[in-house]
Amino acid sequence: MARLLGGIERARSGAALLVVIGLAIGPISAARAEPASTLQEMWARLGTCTGRIRMPKEASGSEVTVLFTVRRDGSLQGRPRITHSRLVGDEPSRRDFVAAALGALGACFPLPLTEGLGGAVAGRPFRYRITSGTRGA
Repeated sequence: MARLLGGIERARSGAALLVVIGLAIGPISAARAEPASTLQEMWARLGTCTGRIRMPKEASGSEVTVLFTVRRDGSLQGRPRITHSRLVGDEPSRRDFVAAALGALGACFPLPLTEGLGGAVAGRPFRYRITSGTRGA
C-alpha cells in the first residue's frame, strides 16, 4: 500500500509539471473560442478538452476526482488536488493514468469565460471526475 501511495505521489508530481506546461502553453483552440457564459458551457469545454486524452488501456476502469479553483480570468488558482481515486491496473499504468488525467485538465486552462461567469465562479471550488475512456463531470 505504501508503495502504491508513493507511486501516486510521484505521478502527481510529474502531473504537476504537465499542468504547469499546459498552463504555460495553453490550448490553441481555447484562445479562439467564444467565452463560456454559463456553467453548462464551462463543463462542456472541460469535457471536450479532457475527452481528447489517451489513457493507458491497462488502466481501463480507473477514475480520479480533481478539486480545483478558477480565477475570474479563467486561469487555475493554485494546484488541482486529487480528492478521490479508483485506480486499476499495474503501478506504471496507474501512474500514467493519473499523470494523463491531471495533465489534460491543466491543458484546458485558462478557460475562456465571460466577465459575468468569471465573477460568479472566481474562488469557488469545483470537483471534476475524469475516467479512463470517458469524460465525466
